[in-house]
Amino acid sequence: MSTKDILSQIVEHKKKEIAEARKAVSEDQLREQAGVAREKRPFFDSLAHPGPSGVNIIAEIKRASPSKGIFSPDLDPVTTATAYEQGGAAALSVLTDMHYFKGSRQDLEKARAATGLPVLRKDFLISAYQLYEAAVMGADAVLLIVRILSAQQLKDYLSLAVELNMDALVEIHAPEDLDVATRSGARLIGINNRNLKSFDTDIQTAISMVSSLSSDQIPVAASGIHTPEDIERNLQSGIHNFLIGESLVKAPDTVAFIKALLAAGGNTDARTTDDT
Repeated sequence: MSTKDILSQIVEHKKKEIAEARKAVSEDQLREQAGVAREKRPFFDSLAHPGPSGVNIIAEIKRASPSKGIFSPDLDPVTTATAYEQGGAAALSVLTDMHYFKGSRQDLEKARAATGLPVLRKDFLISAYQLYEAAVMGADAVLLIVRILSAQQLKDYLSLAVELNMDALVEIHAPEDLDVATRSGARLIGINNRNLKSFDTDIQTAISMVSSLSSDQIPVAASGIHTPEDIERNLQSGIHNFLIGESLVKAPDTVAFIKALLAAGGNTDARTTDDT
């Protein structure tokens, strides 16, 4: 697969998936199921302020990626989620895309049932249908990627997430994405260090962009976080939230690795103290 058009290929495939899903369960049926009252775990609130160590980690359950292929084929969502919670993660992120990331709805359901942590549905959401799906599968939050949504879609989906009692992490990569996110009223901003068109990663992306966020927006650095030193660099720029997947999945001792990353919060006095 050409790395230059991965994102467009994913979106086109997602349209086909949604069309097939609608044949099995209509949007009206799904909306009705999504309206059933359920327990909501606080995803946004868990990230609004630095954790006890000064760091919050959203630990991701991830088997594969389009750029690196399958790197954890035997990943067990229950064992992994439990280890993440034991290590001190603030929340879980679960990839539910099957075709490109080898994830599933069952991964999210099993991970959430195994822990008390709030769970983000990580997928390429381009339809209200998928937000209803997320609510039905028990997600506490959804990922909304600015690059694959119109400004109106982003506004609509943020409103729908509220209606469905879910939080939203709005992903950006460039200044123009932040403009759209800000106009939509997004408050939890994931700054992806990975360019989703080329899948190239530069940890400096989030560090460079965080100063452009408004005072009521909360940053989350995503992709390319591999070491305590990476955490420290981001803390110095005012970022205390980190979405980490591949390096956690590959770690020989998951619990110890999370604890080491969290401990980096005590290695710098440059953390922000005003997160309002």
